[in-house]
Amino acid sequence: MISMHTDRVLVIDDDPGIRRLMISALGFAGFDVDAAADLPEALEALARTPPDVIVLDVMLPGSDGFDIIQLLRARSVTVPVLFLTAREAVEDRVRGLQLGGDDYVTKPFSVIEVGARLQALLRRARGTGGAADDGKLTCDDLVMDVLRHEVHRGGDLIELSPTEYRLLHFLFTHQGQVLSRSQILEAVWQYDFGGESTVVERFVSNLRRKVDTGREPLLQTVRGIGYSLRKTSGR
Repeated sequence: MISMHTDRVLVIDDDPGIRRLMISALGFAGFDVDAAADLPEALEALARTPPDVIVLDVMLPGSDGFDIIQLLRARSVTVPVLFLTAREAVEDRVRGLQLGGDDYVTKPFSVIEVGARLQALLRRARGTGGAADDGKLTCDDLVMDVLRHEVHRGGDLIELSPTEYRLLHFLFTHQGQVLSRSQILEAVWQYDFGGESTVVERFVSNLRRKVDTGREPLLQTVRGIGYSLRKTSGR
């Protein structure tokens, strides 16, 4: 089946060799590819043609990848972001995920792996399993419309990053159950960060701030076990 939509990737990297490699290899893999060397070029590309997914180098002149993703998320740019990093420290990889990144590849990398991870990010971001016939999941006045890829609380639209959306979707599809941090890591990120739980805690905290602030709390913490989406009255 031929898709009517070609996924567009924006590569943000100051190395011209890597940009040329990505344009050639990802283009051959079926992506439309834009490239930018720094933040100003990236913002220009985003305004010109919004991408479906972003490849973002951590080490950039001026504003680094961490600065850029914070700016993008603050501007409600919610497309998935794959970090490229030469840093091997777990702390740096985790920081990128905590700031709103969705995956990472450590340099030197395989372009084939980058393409496969981008496809996986797009599949996960567009996942629509587990909804009712009308495509909506509900918990009290919290509604996830998986067909429109939107979340509302009390009728108000809630802006979520792709990872926050996947996390909430996982909680929705296991509503009332207490899910451990390791279960959430495996389901949402699809691999284990060496027992690292702060990623889950940070994302749950961000999600709780967006979903529960000023309202009846639906995201429950069960100390020593994990998290659950349910009404307080149902505890």
